[in-house]
Amino acid sequence: MDGSAKILRPVARRVSGMPTSDGAGVKLNRLIGTPQLDHVDPFLMLDEFRSDDADDYIAGFPEHPHRGFETVTYMLAGKMRHGDNKGHTGRLDAGSVQWMTAGRGILHSEMPEQENGLMWGFQLWVNLPAKDKMTAPRYQEIPPAEIPTASLPGGVSIKVIAGEAGGVHGPINGIATEPVMLDIAVPADGAITLPLPATHAVFLYPFQGDIAVGESPDRVAHGTLAVLGAGDAVKIAAPGGDARVLLVAGRPLNEPIARYGPFVMNTPQEIRQAAMDFQAGRF
Repeated sequence: MDGSAKILRPVARRVSGMPTSDGAGVKLNRLIGTPQLDHVDPFLMLDEFRSDDADDYIAGFPEHPHRGFETVTYMLAGKMRHGDNKGHTGRLDAGSVQWMTAGRGILHSEMPEQENGLMWGFQLWVNLPAKDKMTAPRYQEIPPAEIPTASLPGGVSIKVIAGEAGGVHGPINGIATEPVMLDIAVPADGAITLPLPATHAVFLYPFQGDIAVGESPDRVAHGTLAVLGAGDAVKIAAPGGDARVLLVAGRPLNEPIARYGPFVMNTPQEIRQAAMDFQAGRF
């Protein structure tokens, strides 16, 4: 960080997850995309999936369509095999990230490549601006070894997936919303202050341990998502023990959102066209 004063972002809102299921019955904890928190522009949905009971995940996510947004899968534990109707296949192992830009349309599947053990990770949906909604689909697949780590004072360690932290830049590139996505590990009684673009919306999710946020500081319990207010930096402390936090930031699009299942467009007419294109086999 430079020497100039930073305005620390406060906690503006807290929400708890909502148990749900998706795909062929995979059990999820939905944090964004609920009646309590519809979206955090440009982020449309955040799911955490975590279970060591194969019955909760073994059916996976059979082939399904997407149009008009991006899906981000971050695996913490377990293995997931994915494929699409363009012949693209691959495996997501623990620690890997897939950033899929669905664009004008793709048929995609994600199926567990394990029959037992812990399956744990996140799926984030990121909106695309109107001008990019019909772009050609593309993938950015990053194995664990290619996700750099920033080691900061006080024993703080940050896996930099997108954006920048501690002078380390993440491998995800060319995304319209200029995202920052960090997996931050803070040791007990440690703290870190990170600059973030003042233009961006920011949320935090402590998925291990509790954290304290901002100047006050404001306690955010494990499993609670915190949407942050205005500022150009965030301070995260771990007063009660080791903590691990997912931090996500992105430039809001401030555009109309029309959504229906796996289609996210700007108008109801575009949603109807997406459904017709899908039914006609044009994805």
